[in-house]
Amino acid sequence: MMKTAVACLALATLLVGAPAQAATPTPSPCPTPPAVQAPQDGRQIPPINEAALRKSIAGLPAADATAAVVRVGGTKGSWRGVTGVADLRTGRKASEHVRFRAGSVTKMFTTAVVLQLVAEGKVSLDGTVQDHLPGLLPDSYPDVSIGQLLNHTSGLPAPDLPDSFEWVYETRFEKWTPREYVALAVRNPIEFAPGTRQHYLNINTLVAGMLIEKVTGRSYEHEVASRILRPVGMRDSYLPGTSVRIKGPHHQGYQSVSAGFPNAVPYEGGHVVDITNTSVTSTWASGDLVSTAADLEKFVEALFSGKVVPPAQLEPMFTVPDVMTYGKCEPASYTSGMSRLVLPGGIVAYGKTGARWGYAAGVGATRDLSRTVVYSVNSTDAKASGQNQRTLGIALASFS
Repeated sequence: MMKTAVACLALATLLVGAPAQAATPTPSPCPTPPAVQAPQDGRQIPPINEAALRKSIAGLPAADATAAVVRVGGTKGSWRGVTGVADLRTGRKASEHVRFRAGSVTKMFTTAVVLQLVAEGKVSLDGTVQDHLPGLLPDSYPDVSIGQLLNHTSGLPAPDLPDSFEWVYETRFEKWTPREYVALAVRNPIEFAPGTRQHYLNINTLVAGMLIEKVTGRSYEHEVASRILRPVGMRDSYLPGTSVRIKGPHHQGYQSVSAGFPNAVPYEGGHVVDITNTSVTSTWASGDLVSTAADLEKFVEALFSGKVVPPAQLEPMFTVPDVMTYGKCEPASYTSGMSRLVLPGGIVAYGKTGARWGYAAGVGATRDLSRTVVYSVNSTDAKASGQNQRTLGIALASFS
């Protein structure tokens, strides 16, 4: 349970709230989303633009980031880049061979394990959370299917918790359990009728992690390691559980803060605080993976080629549901476990970004693997709202 006063206050506030009630669907004022275009083939992929890639990570350390590692591959060549410093205190240079917090890239692994269980006949995408995890959701909630968890169309809400970095830093060593997190979230009403909208929230993949444990009878960490990390040869990747540290070589992660923030140090005309050591239990199966660029490159190549999930069950990871984004008149963009992105020139890529404080990571590829990219950027504001311009530049340079 949470131990600090702030965390306890948040918990108490939520637990005295009214029971969740099922939401009444309302007619959408949005137009019908356009049909999803078929992916373009790899023949449209241009040669690797080394100049653009070098420019995308130039000038580090800088105000926006302290280090970056980029790994571009595929059937049309490869490129490696690393720049910046690993540690502001010592000035030690950044290295390509380091571990980092991959954040929501973890969702690809959780989704892949569930789809493996589908292939084994142990679960069905049409099966419900209520059947597999009875009592987890309020009786007032409608049925939520496993497939809706994976593509974020479940309607499950997020917990009402402070989102300021001050609160995050104060509670950075707190330990959460998945059931504790879900209990806080489902004090809120379901957001929409399942299957009618898409809202990307951690709770979906977190519940999927709980499903994995219930169906297999083993821990989520064991299943990801035995089903993916070891078979793919991801020797430097692991799930940290309750540990707050990153094992082995890694870059320090920093967050921009105001003057006077506890433990802040001057940096590039402002101040930062070291946020490398932190609990990731609040995101668990949605965001706790520690990995390397080389390992994630192995993973995306194995996943896209059907070596992790059998081809017959892999299709949901490349399929965007035909619904609108919750609260916006925009078509959905997330698949099960990934995002679909149409790049300049019509190139279609699939992949996942992830952000933990101090770490912004991403993986992406064309479906035919003619181009792959993995990056880790030690952003000083990794979880800022909106697209991180440094990581956006890396992604565009990788496919330009």
